Parts: sequence; C-alpha cells; structure tokens
Amino acid sequence: MATALQYGFRAHCPGLREPMSSLTFLANVQCRLPFKSSVRFSCKERAGKYGRRRILKVSCERGGFGPVEKNERGREGSEGNLKELSIVMKFGGSSLASAERMREVASLILGFPNERPVIVLSAMGKTTNKLLLAGEKAVSCGVSNISEIDELSFIKELHLKTVDELGIDKSIVSGLLDELEQLLKGIAMMKELTLRTSDYLVSFGECMSTRIFAAYLNKIGTKARQYDAFEIGFITTDDFTNADILEATYPAIAKRLHGDWMSDPAIPIITGFLGKGWKSCAVTTLGRGGSDLTATTIGKALGLREIQVWKDVDGVLTCDPNICPNANPVPYLTFDEAAELAYFGGQVLHPQSMRPARESDIPVRVKNSYNPHAPGTLITKERDMSEAVLTSIVLKSNITLLDIVSTRMLGQYGFLAKVFSIFEELGISVDSVATSEVSISLTLDPSKLWSRELIQQART
Repeated sequence: MATALQYGFRAHCPGLREPMSSLTFLANVQCRLPFKSSVRFSCKERAGKYGRRRILKVSCERGGFGPVEKNERGREGSEGNLKELSIVMKFGGSSLASAERMREVASLILGFPNERPVIVLSAMGKTTNKLLLAGEKAVSCGVSNISEIDELSFIKELHLKTVDELGIDKSIVSGLLDELEQLLKGIAMMKELTLRTSDYLVSFGECMSTRIFAAYLNKIGTKARQYDAFEIGFITTDDFTNADILEATYPAIAKRLHGDWMSDPAIPIITGFLGKGWKSCAVTTLGRGGSDLTATTIGKALGLREIQVWKDVDGVLTCDPNICPNANPVPYLTFDEAAELAYFGGQVLHPQSMRPARESDIPVRVKNSYNPHAPGTLITKERDMSEAVLTSIVLKSNITLLDIVSTRMLGQYGFLAKVFSIFEELGISVDSVATSEVSISLTLDPSKLWSRELIQQART
C-alpha cells in the first residue's frame, strides 16, 4: 500500500551555524511489508570552489517493524496515546435557540465518543437580527433611551435566562452585555452606524453563545475551551460585513488549535462568522451564514476527516420546503453542485463555504440537529451521476435585472470588458449574463448595494 513516511530528528554537527539542527524528511514509498527506518548521519568537511564547507550526510536503513495502517489518524503524544482532532461540527442559531436546545446539542456531541470534534457555533436564535435592529434604533433614539430598546432587552433576557437555566455563572455573559450597551450608547452619540461598527456589534452574539456553551460543557464534566475566531488567526480582508478569508489564516489556525490540543486537550468551541481585518485589525464578518465558511476553513487548516454542518432541516432539499412542503433531502451532492445551489438561492449553506472543503477534498455532511438520525446530505468531490436527472430547484428573490442596449456593440471588441470593469470598480458581483449583438442582460447580487455611481458610469 502507499504509505507516507516522515522522519524527524535533531542532530549535532560541529561547525554548522546552529549547534542543534531540526531535520524532517517526507517521502512516499510503496510498502508491501512491515518496516521501520533508522537514520544515520555524519558530518564531513569538503573543499569546494568557495572554500571549505561542512556537510551533514544523512542515510536511511530499512528493517522489520509492525504494520502501519493507511488510514490511522492518531499520533503518539508526549504523555501517551493522544489522538488528533478528527471532525468539525458546526451548529446554527436555531440549534442553539434556548437552554434546552443547548443541552440537546451537548448531548448530541457527546453521543460520538470516538470523535474528537472542533465545535463552531452561531449566535443564539435570532440574536444577529436583533443586534442589527438595535444598532439601527440606537442611531436615532438618543443616549438616554438606549436601555429602552426592545431588541437589547430581548438579547439580555435570552442570554441571562439561558445562563440561569444551565446553572452556570452569570459573569460568563454579564460583562459582554454591559459592553454591548455601552457600544449602543456610542452609536447613539455619533448618530451613525458604520459597516465596521456593525460588524463589531453583531460579533457579540457568537462571543456570548460560545462562552455559554463552553461553560456548560465544563460544568457537566467535559473539558472545553472557548475561542474567538478573530483571536486565533482568522485573517480576512477589510471588506466589512462581507469579508474574504486570506491564505495566512490556515497555518495560523493550525498552529494555535493543534498546539493547544497537544499541550492541554479540550474541545475547542469557536465563534463562527467572525474574523479580523488584516489592515485594520478590527472585527469583520464573513457575510450571512458565514459560520459554514468558518467550519470548512478549520477543516482544511487541520486536515480533518469530515466537516459536519448541523442545521434545522434534513440536509440539502430538492426545493424550498416553505414553497413545496413535499421537498425531499438530496442524499449526495458534489462540491460544485452545492456551491451553485448555495450561490443561486439555496439557504442551507454559505456560497463560499465549499471552497476550502473542495481544495482539501474533505467531505461535508449536512445533518439535522432536530432529527440527528436522518442520513442528511453528503457532499464530496464526485458522485454517481448515472441516474441523476434533476438535483434541486432553487428560487432567488429580490434580484436586480440590468439591461444594457447599445448599437456600439455590433461587431466590436472590448465592449463587454469595459462594462465588467465598472462592476469590478464598484465591487458588484454579477450572477448571470445573457448577450445578443446589441444588448447585455445581467442579474446582480442583491447583497451588494445598488449605487447611483453604477447608473452614472453605465450612461457614459
């Protein structure tokens, strides 16, 4: 069988710049028999064109040893047989809407004793919506009336009641609730809610839900550790409310989570949806549903076996159940199919969430936290298409249709390039395109604000 061998050791070689040198070799070999490899090294001095050099020579020898399993994911830790983290389990807001739901999610997680999960959580219930509404009201209500905002009262009551029912200390969230109220007063004083402030405002939802859940797991005897994503390496662009994750995120996350797990194993409880802008160092968000992207990013960073996204439906469905009650779950999808469905209106997954999983070829399983025994949907690189006819139908509402008609298109080149350069300058995503000899029809991403600048540039 094909087996990946890795040799790592520290060697002393007199004359080298560093007296102790760490060397690692990675090789792929075809192994049909049990094996072990020993490493010999020697330091020699060699004369060359540029003077005398010291060279460390390494050789490997093969000998007998016990069998190595191809799919073994465990590793020997410094204190015994400590296995690596194995899967990501992401839970959305509806799965965490109350203390009772949190208990059920904790029970669900502990129902997989052979797994070593990383947990990604959204804000409780409708907290994100309530936070945004509170921010909008704070702009015009006046500083003295902040405490009377209904949405703020709802958020306080929900989280304090949840903490009380779970039997954990109120200090877990009381400090954040006080800070939230002070932020709303600041918005009221400035009479402005910028995109940057909006991202910071909604971050309170995930920060509170993860702290509550980690405290509850510790209370019931399961060691857990809470993390804010923006503090452990989620580095993003500074596009507030719709940031993109940068490549530097992957090694940063792997280093932090792997290091903490090996030194002091505890279930990581991580805020979904959040990151840190690489220039501003301010809290950013990944767009609505961005917790799915958080989960797949962690899966890729750690090279985990599977990514599980737990929702309130039995997987990806053949159509919207609110429109067609007879919708059925789709058992298998490819990454490309899932990305297309999400982008064009499917509400189950974040449109960008498939990218990290596809790049690292890690399967994504969509399950129902209200019905954990349902098989759900398994998303992989490939699937059997021999009997596939129609996968799913999605509806995207409130789209913007733009028709551009010009006789200058006829027989010309570069016209389309000029049109799309305007969209690039304004940061507007185009969903679909249809063209003829004298016209272009476009549908635009409704998440982008319609701008008068676009109309003005289109007229020129």
